Amino acid sequence: MGIIFLALASFSSWLVSTLAGGGTPLILIPLIGFFLGSVAVPPVLTTVMLVGHPQRLFLYRQHICWRLMWWYLPGAIVGAILGAFIYTQIQLEWLPILLAMFLILSTASYGIGDSESSFKVAPWYFLPSGFIFAFISGLIGSTGPLLNPLYINYGLCKEEMIATKSAHLVVIHIAKMITYGIFGALNWHYLGYGLLMGVAAFPGNWIGQIILQKVSEQNFRKLLVGSVLVTSVFMLWEQRAFFLLW
Repeated sequence: MGIIFLALASFSSWLVSTLAGGGTPLILIPLIGFFLGSVAVPPVLTTVMLVGHPQRLFLYRQHICWRLMWWYLPGAIVGAILGAFIYTQIQLEWLPILLAMFLILSTASYGIGDSESSFKVAPWYFLPSGFIFAFISGLIGSTGPLLNPLYINYGLCKEEMIATKSAHLVVIHIAKMITYGIFGALNWHYLGYGLLMGVAAFPGNWIGQIILQKVSEQNFRKLLVGSVLVTSVFMLWEQRAFFLLW
């Protein structure tokens, strides 16, 4: 039953995240932790994302912004390897809290439903931000919509953002998978669950693409910014035990 439930959750999460510009980990992280344990979250989630994002990349391949790709790759590759390596050595419980606070500030600076950019983003911003994003992703499994404020303030439309973001994430998750495998954080048990959930992502991506064509750019941005806020609040709630220690 656990396998079926995780597969259905994967389908639902990819469908929802297509319409909201991200948020797959928001649904999958607590479920993977519940069924497989918290230690399994980074390697299993990375496997799911590595299967699901190429599917999405194929569907939106004509909308990739290659200019951002070349700025993003160098920092992201280094950050993903370093973050995944540190995860195999030590886990930092306070990191999701800092990430959640950053997301809340990003949402506040953008403004719910605002159709204009709150700040201008140059292509080179994606070099250092790609490193930070990939580094944190390697540590905790995924950072959700951390870079969404940069994508939308750079000026990408809904299809361009999904395509470019998927291309970026494929690179990150390949580097993480290799690192997890080398240092023993990925086993066949985790790999099997991740592959099954990744396959279940395909119908979610496909149906999401059909629905997305009917969603206006303004409504997409509202969903996107809302998903950032929900993700950040959820991450703080997940760390409530940490606050109780103080």
